Amino acid sequence: MDVNEAVEMVTVPPGRVTLSDRRTQRSWQAELAPYRLAPHPVTQEQYAQVTGLRPSTAQGDRLPVEGVSWLDAVRFCNAWSTQQGLTPAYRLPGDAESVEWDTTADGYRLPTEAEWEHACRAGTTAARYGPLDEIAWHRGNSAERIHSVGGRQPNSWGLYDMLGNVWEWCWDVYDAEVYGTYRVLRGGGWFDERWSCRASVRRRSHPTFRIDDVGFRVARTVPAPAALPSDQAARLNG
Repeated sequence: MDVNEAVEMVTVPPGRVTLSDRRTQRSWQAELAPYRLAPHPVTQEQYAQVTGLRPSTAQGDRLPVEGVSWLDAVRFCNAWSTQQGLTPAYRLPGDAESVEWDTTADGYRLPTEAEWEHACRAGTTAARYGPLDEIAWHRGNSAERIHSVGGRQPNSWGLYDMLGNVWEWCWDVYDAEVYGTYRVLRGGGWFDERWSCRASVRRRSHPTFRIDDVGFRVARTVPAPAALPSDQAARLNG
């Protein structure tokens, strides 16, 4: 992979997703504009090309990178954006609490929790977008090891490994009142039981923790259509 070449990404259509929090018993809806999402988690080859590092416990170019913290993931997004001449999405003045997201930037970023779940479901309403053994590596079929990306069937939008293989970092804080800066993880991993590999399951971790079943995939914001000059808009509306 040449880091100067843009990765092919899936354009996810707009939609609405309902999220819920088990502790507070609260549910809320999120309205989503179109966005782009990588078809699979960032691989070890991609991570090494951008950062020069191979932090993962298991080694293999096509394996998802793991052993990366949330802060590692946002730094990767900025580095890859810079290498491709895109505007970095994050301002990183210090620790995780001070990271700021420039929502107008065209560079790589982490998906929000709502974007992740909307993309995972791909228009479905069941717990999973297909039979689990066909779409995900989990404890029951993984031989308790990580697997190359894209080895199971994708969802109907062409996204692979949304469930199983590695948990994926999202942008969002999990529950600031109880867990402070802990960030959201989604999707389940290669060592998880079947019940963890569902579209709605949430996990959390500190943004500096590195774990051998946690990786990430990148997203990009779709630019809003440019407004027409007032004279053209008047002619179209007239």
